[in-house]
Amino acid sequence: MQCQSSTLSDTEEVSRRLLTSAARLSRNAMTEIDWNAPMDPAHYGCSPEWSTLYGTAYWDEMTEQQRVTLTRHEFASIMSIGIWFEMLLQQLVLRDQYLGDYHRAEYQFALTEIADECRLSLMFAKATEKMVGTSYRPHPRIGKAAKLFGATAKDEVAYAGILVAEEILDVFQRGCMRDDRVLPFIRTVNEIHVLEESRHMKYAREQVREAMAAAGPLKQRWSAYHTAVAASFIFTSLVRPQAYSDAGLDKYRAVAEMRRNHHFQSMVRTGCAHLMAFLDEVGLLTPAAAKVYRKVHML
Repeated sequence: MQCQSSTLSDTEEVSRRLLTSAARLSRNAMTEIDWNAPMDPAHYGCSPEWSTLYGTAYWDEMTEQQRVTLTRHEFASIMSIGIWFEMLLQQLVLRDQYLGDYHRAEYQFALTEIADECRLSLMFAKATEKMVGTSYRPHPRIGKAAKLFGATAKDEVAYAGILVAEEILDVFQRGCMRDDRVLPFIRTVNEIHVLEESRHMKYAREQVREAMAAAGPLKQRWSAYHTAVAASFIFTSLVRPQAYSDAGLDKYRAVAEMRRNHHFQSMVRTGCAHLMAFLDEVGLLTPAAAKVYRKVHML
């Protein structure tokens, strides 16, 4: 990625620090988690307050076991969609670093990130297998559109897309990783992912700053809007309607109540405040972009 020498120096220094952190702090879920341990039937898949139906009339009608089952399928859906967009992110990073400067820390951390994402996706796959025995995919139209995004996005759109996707997942996981009501192995999954993604998000922020410094006003507005559209599709895909059906609920009623759930909308807005502040700082929160974020309650 072409940039001014001062920005390159900043990016290189951040990459060096992240490489050191990855070598010292990386964790292996395949050996750290006992995948054969039994699950307590009373433990949730995510904190009840982070369920998309918490605070609705439908939630009030459920038995405690139905609530537990719902949160397990909801979080399995979130992890499945996490695998989907992490596979896209790996493509973006690998394409950006093709024929890169192999001796630089920036290139070496990019490959470290790709390796991390492979391990994290495998961790999510194992977790969904253990918790509910199924997985979820985005709507076919969104899946096809995302292929185009993965093949064409570059510079600030690519790395802002990476950042937004990771921040969205981070919001859910931080809200649940220390809750004793949640399955212990899911808490560990959340802790590992939050730790690894903190490095990835720092790297993405530096790449976004670098690219935005070289972008003109028209490109900044275009990038802001397209990043927001990509974020909205990712966010609205997190809990698939099939997850409600698999939890034994009426998916049509569940989706309708989720869409007007003010509690969930408030939780999301609060959780995304840090992300919105960064996008505003770098020029990616234009009025048109803000309108998209407000529509999906991220702002």
